[in-house]
Amino acid sequence: MERLQKFLAAAGVASRRKCEEIIAAGRVSVNGQVVTVPGVKVGPDDQVDLDGQPVKKDTVLVYYLLNKPAGYVTTVTDTHGRPTVMGFVPERPRVYPVGRLDFDTEGLLLLTNDGELTNALLHPSGEVDKVYRAAATGQVSDAAIAQLAAGIELEDGITAPAGVRLVKRTPRQTVLEITIHEGRKRQVKRMLMATGHRVLHLERVGFAFLTLSGLERGKYRNLTSQEIRGLKKLVRNR
Repeated sequence: MERLQKFLAAAGVASRRKCEEIIAAGRVSVNGQVVTVPGVKVGPDDQVDLDGQPVKKDTVLVYYLLNKPAGYVTTVTDTHGRPTVMGFVPERPRVYPVGRLDFDTEGLLLLTNDGELTNALLHPSGEVDKVYRAAATGQVSDAAIAQLAAGIELEDGITAPAGVRLVKRTPRQTVLEITIHEGRKRQVKRMLMATGHRVLHLERVGFAFLTLSGLERGKYRNLTSQEIRGLKKLVRNR
């Protein structure tokens, strides 16, 4: 027997915290009865449904690395009819994005049906590095770069220290490589906006030790067994 939110997370539905929200919204039923309180125990013989569809743990776990193009939402479905990243990977077994990239943000995105690993990678305590390459308007000064690195005040609090490397600076734009481990919504864009610079283009080029090396935009590949072990070891050692 295991808690319902843990079962859903292990089935790849979402992170455990997000699964608790899904349960509270009344979207989950156990043996035909809607459950709205996380913590209910379920066993192998229980029928668990999400939005009327059965949820099953896949016996085969898969791990994809996608080079996401702009113009796609990082969700399984979209109520506004926009294209989603799910169209780039096989339909079965069903996988779920590990975190999100904005509609207009490109780059490295993990998708898997390993809910436990997803939960560990997204948990704040994991502090998994995410590397972005941002092209921003104007000349971002050395002082602003130092401010970004030290932590900058946003409406939801000061950001944690970040790694910031100047890639290129011209009169019209500045390209920076920014490494963060927080998962705030639109964080890099808001950080740069707080210094007076709007992001023109944003790409995630790294996640933990993974990169986009050799992977074309709109293509995916399976993680190697070594990479999978590396991710699990990374979150286990945090």
